[in-house]
Amino acid sequence: MKVLYSGVTASVTEYAHAIAKSAMFKRPDIMSRAIIAGGWIRARVSTALVCLLALFAVHACTPVTGPAGPDSTVGDPGLASGETLGTGSVRVALLVSRSATGNAGSTALAYRNAAELALKDFPNADIQLVVYDTGGTPESALTAANRAVSEGAELILGPLFSSEVRAVAPIARRAGIPVVAFSSDSAVAGNGVYLLSFLPANNIDAIIDYAASKGQRSYAAILPDDGYGAVVEAAFRARVAATGGRILVIEKYQLDKIDIQAKAAKIAEIGDQIDTLLIPGTGEEVPLITGILSTSGMSGNDVLYLGSGQWDDRRIHNDQALAGAVYPAPDRRGFDTFAQRYKAAYQAEPPRRASLAYDGVVLAAGLVRQFGNERFSQTVLTNSNGFAGIDGVFRFLTNGANQRQLNIYGVTGSGTRLVKPAPRAFGSGT
Repeated sequence: MKVLYSGVTASVTEYAHAIAKSAMFKRPDIMSRAIIAGGWIRARVSTALVCLLALFAVHACTPVTGPAGPDSTVGDPGLASGETLGTGSVRVALLVSRSATGNAGSTALAYRNAAELALKDFPNADIQLVVYDTGGTPESALTAANRAVSEGAELILGPLFSSEVRAVAPIARRAGIPVVAFSSDSAVAGNGVYLLSFLPANNIDAIIDYAASKGQRSYAAILPDDGYGAVVEAAFRARVAATGGRILVIEKYQLDKIDIQAKAAKIAEIGDQIDTLLIPGTGEEVPLITGILSTSGMSGNDVLYLGSGQWDDRRIHNDQALAGAVYPAPDRRGFDTFAQRYKAAYQAEPPRRASLAYDGVVLAAGLVRQFGNERFSQTVLTNSNGFAGIDGVFRFLTNGANQRQLNIYGVTGSGTRLVKPAPRAFGSGT
């Protein structure tokens, strides 16, 4: 596959190497000419080539054939009531719970900062970002959405909580404004709401595909008995069936030490009948489970342990009982670079999901630059080739969910190692 870079055709590997040599923003001459990671295709939306988002380079996307899209400038909607970042002609709303207490408020501040950082990185982005406070409640989110719509927003980024998204969606839908939300609850997706978040189903698809590629066929799972566990179970059943495997048993546990240990003991009883065990829990739950399995004589030497994105936790990485286990996660390099720059700008470590706000702003800027009046249409947003962001390649589906290309990491008992790198693009038919 080829990409357009500095006016010449290059392989994706060559492109990535050139971006790396630019020392991440130290060479703006290179960054300003870089276009696309993930291939280029014809689109009916405009006569220009689709310029998919390059990591840290979307603002420079330039049509390479045919005329530019129609004039995308909208009338001045007047002064916005929220904090305004950027001076572009296209207004984009960012809905975050700035006034919420505790973790919700600190997360909202990090999202706001990440969005500002994106605009600082791309000062020529033709968007004006207006930050509206949702307060962390559906009622306040509804008020914020009404303000955003009345003040001329053409795209809504956020909110984070599923209850807020449910409140915002009807307002945006009636106004014909798409919502790119940060919630990981797929139940709120669809009909104009797209999720940019890390979805459990993506994790399960990636890790089951990896296990199947290694010849694993006989599965069991031990899952939390909650909403997350229900989503994981549905994805697990579907993917195992699709890859020709079989599921012997699924145990569900309450978030209680005694119940976790009891359900782990039941899994251990059938250890000689399975070759793969899915344990998608957290850094608190997983060591309890593997401790019981180990005591019962079952180990990762006999059964391949599979994790989820929740395994990106040192407590799991350094657990000797999990040495040899594998789990899916986004490539860390992009986030590590982002985190360094965020810390330098705001003297704080960003939460892991703050990259979503950065990518949302970059996505909006790139679509404005490339697609004129069609910038936020469903056809553009659901382009099957997808986009590249800090956390790797992703694409929106027509049902509002997303797919992400994920790395597979192996647990060593003293850290992790990269077992299988994520694809750099979506192949045909995927």
